[in-house]
Amino acid sequence: MKHENVQTYYGETLQSSEDLQTNACCTPDDMPDYVKKVLSQIHDEVLTRYYGCGLIAPLDLEGMKILDLGCGAGRDVYALSALVGETGRVVGVDMTQAQLDVAERHRNFHADAFGHATSNVEFLHGYIEQLEDLPLEPGSFDIIVSNCVINLATDKEAVFRGAHHLLKEGGEMYFSDVYADQRVPVAMARDEVLYGECLSGALYWNDFLTFAKRAGFGDPRLVVQRPLTVENPELEARIAPLKFLSSTYRLFKLGGLEPACEDYGQAVIYKGTVPHAPQEFALDGHHVIETGKVFPVCGNSWMMLKDSRFARHFDFIGSFDRHHGIFEGCGDDSPFEVETNDNSCC
Repeated sequence: MKHENVQTYYGETLQSSEDLQTNACCTPDDMPDYVKKVLSQIHDEVLTRYYGCGLIAPLDLEGMKILDLGCGAGRDVYALSALVGETGRVVGVDMTQAQLDVAERHRNFHADAFGHATSNVEFLHGYIEQLEDLPLEPGSFDIIVSNCVINLATDKEAVFRGAHHLLKEGGEMYFSDVYADQRVPVAMARDEVLYGECLSGALYWNDFLTFAKRAGFGDPRLVVQRPLTVENPELEARIAPLKFLSSTYRLFKLGGLEPACEDYGQAVIYKGTVPHAPQEFALDGHHVIETGKVFPVCGNSWMMLKDSRFARHFDFIGSFDRHHGIFEGCGDDSPFEVETNDNSCC
């Protein structure tokens, strides 16, 4: 599918989220109260032009520099701008100028709403498959996010390569997107409506793992997922027999991650100090770490916590001196074989 088709669909065909024909581009409503409070301050025009499929606000964002790939009209950019605070910064990239025009109109509105002396956001027109062409410094971002956009990219692997290049060591890519349980047939991929609705461009989940690892993101971690439904019988018939999920993954830029979850007898103790998470910290769907308790982890999980922005919130037990084999309880699970999370939406 060409960029022009996507630009037309999101810049002209869709005038609001009410025009969508599936629930693919729909964020579940079981989000934390602090996020709901921030979203309640977003300008109505920006909210109306939102087409994401997940929540891309990881914890511990104060002072972070964040890049939003495919930012659209800026809902996530502005929400994140509140969460990073005045010492942080958020940059949004999108290829659809009509969407960016909406975002740009409301920079001062959101700076005032969040009590910032000046706006801490920036919007760039460009393609997420060609991040190297944008005025962005390599290794300069703490976090890269994306919300239901990589499925629209013409070269998905290039997106992961570009993101890895722009992240700091120890930084993470935290993103939601649509995945299929098998590779999408060519004829379906050429369907402009299904493509615009974030379905026929969906990555086969195992191809995603391959792309991410080749880009340098070892050990991708599945955070949350929900099944997607099509509320249109005609479109439902056109996608059968494929199944689709909206899944959130986190990818860490850490050079030492191993291909498997190796057991070195290590453990961590969560201090309960991450804002908005006093009782437990969820690294991913397999690792929900209760405050004050010793929690065994594999070597990769250890590094994801110790060599990232989360290090100050944990005590670390053990080292890499002794190897015990493969750690049970983590790995490249298919999101279609993992128990799905609450699928309430909108």
